Amino acid sequence: MLRYAAFAFAFLLSTSTQADTLTGRVVGVSDGDTITILIDKEEVKIRLEGIDAPETGQAFGTQAKKALSDQVFGEDVAVVVTDTDRYQRKIGRVYVKVRGKTRDINLAMVAAGMAWHYTAYSDDPELAEAEETARKKRRGLWRDPDPMPPWEWRKQN
Repeated sequence: MLRYAAFAFAFLLSTSTQADTLTGRVVGVSDGDTITILIDKEEVKIRLEGIDAPETGQAFGTQAKKALSDQVFGEDVAVVVTDTDRYQRKIGRVYVKVRGKTRDINLAMVAAGMAWHYTAYSDDPELAEAEETARKKRRGLWRDPDPMPPWEWRKQN
């Protein structure tokens, strides 16, 4: 628990906002943009803020889920919570320590071509740039010449 507290404290010192920060271990990955963390024996669902990954039944959905799982499952994370959605999931930016460096998982998913920058809910310039670079380099889902955004896929299914 001390490790969680130290991680959260160090992270809070490095952020300029006073958003709520949760720390816990990732115990589940639902899809490419939703995880479950364990905090004091309570499971909390987290929706990664600013991104939208392909749905599990959609093209590239399985790969997106695996990519997220490979980065966070079983890891201690810090989540800067920005909101709660209609499904009562906390929406936030997820960070994990990798070899002593803090990694922004939301940004990593977009940069790897595993998710879209969800511009309907985010104007984050880093996510926009990461998506543009992933498109140009044809990373992940951008190998498909015309990938269907998940928000369009959900309307059709």
